[in-house]
Amino acid sequence: MIFVTVGVQLPFDRLIQSVDGWAERQARQDVVAQVGASHYAAKFIETHAFLSPASYRSMVERAELIVGHAGMGSIITAFELGKPIIVLPRRASLGEHRNDHQLATARRMAAHANVSVADDEHALVHMLDEFRATGASEAIAGHASEKLIAEIRRFIRQGREPARPGAAPGRWSPQQGGRAPAATET
Repeated sequence: MIFVTVGVQLPFDRLIQSVDGWAERQARQDVVAQVGASHYAAKFIETHAFLSPASYRSMVERAELIVGHAGMGSIITAFELGKPIIVLPRRASLGEHRNDHQLATARRMAAHANVSVADDEHALVHMLDEFRATGASEAIAGHASEKLIAEIRRFIRQGREPARPGAAPGRWSPQQGGRAPAATET
């Protein structure tokens, strides 16, 4: 089964229409999609406007492949469950989002073995045509590692503030209390 997700905030008709057309050409009857507030009425894939968190997770668990927008929730869930994911980032120029942060997310996530990034709907269809299930991939933990927790604890105890671009080092720290000075304050 292939599970398609567009998140819950905005419709992503370009993605749903592309997968629906692909499913028709391939005579696939095992494609399920969470389509949000989509304006496109899919004809060849099973659609659900919204899924409960438990149903969503169940769909991802059952899927051999996830296809989605480049939302971190979708990508992290695929990582947690060891599922390959193909992402098609939303584009602001096409009215799919208010900015192009998903393009940046997709570029960053492309370094991971389980993530394939489709630059457009033609690349998406090609990736779907070429996909071959290889079994479960290595999943990540659903919680922070002890090493990460220890590092965060150490950081907090030392009272360091991460460097901010343009900020003078050592001018304010959380131990001083109050609020951090605004970037324009001196």
